[in-house]
Parts: sequence; structure tokens; C-alpha cells
Amino acid sequence: MSVDERLAALEQIEAIKALKHRYFRACDAKDPDTFRACFIARGADIHYGPLGGFDDADQIAEVFTRIALHKVDGKPVILDMHHGMHPDIAITGPGTATGHWTLKFRQLNMIERTERLLTGEYDDDYVIEDGVWKMSRSHFRPLWVITRPLGDDAVVEA
Repeated sequence: MSVDERLAALEQIEAIKALKHRYFRACDAKDPDTFRACFIARGADIHYGPLGGFDDADQIAEVFTRIALHKVDGKPVILDMHHGMHPDIAITGPGTATGHWTLKFRQLNMIERTERLLTGEYDDDYVIEDGVWKMSRSHFRPLWVITRPLGDDAVVEA
């Protein structure tokens, strides 16, 4: 492989990393438009464990919107923190790639007064659509989860 080909592959890998980071930031910022835009326009294969399986990103975007934007007394009731780590991305062909990520996730549920810690693995496929990398497949497999109550003395500011 030539230096130019290696450089092009590295640029593509960095663009895919930026896509996944944009996805994680959209999750935490409660931004359904950016969340949805990270996936292909039609027919994405998405399976997120307990959240379910979907054959189009519009479906998971609706679930995301319902959960992430839920408010009580004007305040969000679900607070999330996604940390994507250990990317392992391979360019598989012109405009196609695969990726594997580890997720560290923390969620506060202000209705149930619980904290949830989770780690798991994403297996993704990526394609170039309209000149931009998008996720065409994203499957998440939880490895372990801890759910514990927030004590009465816990003060959460959001």
C-alpha cells in the first residue's frame, strides 16, 4: 500500500471516529436531529439490547426522543453520559468500513431516583452516503450493568 493510500485510510478512520463521537455527544446533549443524522437515510440495522431492534434509524430516533427529551416540571428526567472507547476500525472497501467500540455509560433516572452504570460493546458497519460516513448497522451488547438507588442526600443539578 502506498503512502497516499495509507494516508487516505487514516483520514477515513478519523472521519468514522468523528462520526461516532458526534453520535455520543448527540445522545448526551439530547439532540435527536444530530442523533438521527449519524445513520443512513433508510434501512439501518440497529439492535440496542433492552431498547430493542430496529430496521430503520427513524424508529430508534423516536425512542431516543421519547426517553431523552422527557421532562417533569421543565427538567429532564433522564441524564446520560456516553464514553466511547477503544475504537477498532477497519476500512473494508471503497466507502465501507466496520468498527468495534467499548462503551462506558452512566445514567441518572430522576423519576426512579436511580443511577445506572453499564459497559458493553458496539459492532458497527459504516458506509459513505452523500459523501459522508454514516452508520448502516449498529449492534450493542451489554457486558454488565449496575443499578443502584440515589440516596436522599444526592443532589443532582442539571
